[in-house]
Amino acid sequence: MVKKAVIPAAGLGTRFLPATKAQPKEMLPIIDKPTIQYVVQEAVDSGIDDILIISGKGKRAIEDHFDRNPELESKLEEKNDEIFYNEIRRIADMANIHFIRQKETNGLGDAVYYARQHVGNEPFVVLLGDTIIDSVIPVTQQLIDTYEQYQCTVIAVEEIPKDKVSRYGIAGGKKMSDKIMEINQLVEKPKLEEAPSNLAIAGRYILTPEIFKAIEKTSKGKNNEIQLTDALQLLMRREMIIAHTIEGKRYDIGNKLDYLKTTVDFALKRKEFAEPFLSYLKDKIAQHRDT
Repeated sequence: MVKKAVIPAAGLGTRFLPATKAQPKEMLPIIDKPTIQYVVQEAVDSGIDDILIISGKGKRAIEDHFDRNPELESKLEEKNDEIFYNEIRRIADMANIHFIRQKETNGLGDAVYYARQHVGNEPFVVLLGDTIIDSVIPVTQQLIDTYEQYQCTVIAVEEIPKDKVSRYGIAGGKKMSDKIMEINQLVEKPKLEEAPSNLAIAGRYILTPEIFKAIEKTSKGKNNEIQLTDALQLLMRREMIIAHTIEGKRYDIGNKLDYLKTTVDFALKRKEFAEPFLSYLKDKIAQHRDT
């Protein structure tokens, strides 16, 4: 049974400078909620309330966000602002959230390795802190269901247009069903002609404790960092790894254009914004066409 989640959130966020000079990219808001809160909510909605966030230098705002703020709570009580008071208290009580710092930015594989003492000898889910997946059934729950069936490492993948495979880690292997594939290849950002499929790794994993031994044996790779994909390739030689094609839409907050698209999509989902915001967008499109 999967009971613990790990959220790596130690990256420097250089693609969002200068906004991320003093603010973690994971705290960039989608309207009025930080990106990482959506990620934590996904874990909670999947029945996990023990969460370890791997942070780094300059990431204190993440810890503060999920902590109590008695002064703010008192001010909200004085103003009888029940809605915001309840929301602020709810954030602090979402889950048992623990923090540990990655001492230097040394890759996703290294970040995951920091979780070894916290998770012990249990399987655990990894959710990238800058990736939101909007779905009816939380993607973490989808992976848990697959893990319970196969009892091995499960990687979330999504189908992408073939002309975009060079942007992602791509999984290839033997189809077991419409959604399930036994992986025999993991290729990081391949050329189109070298890609084993159009199934891109989607920022969610269920890992067995064996991953830690694989990370220990993994040499530094791309960007002179320890890559989780490289460790998974080593693990694949010892045990089966399953790819689960997710149901849902993934939003990568790691680049500016996708961040803007995410904000628009989520604004159109909000009842208080949908109609006036859509009207505004239509007016802007009409103005653009007239210029």
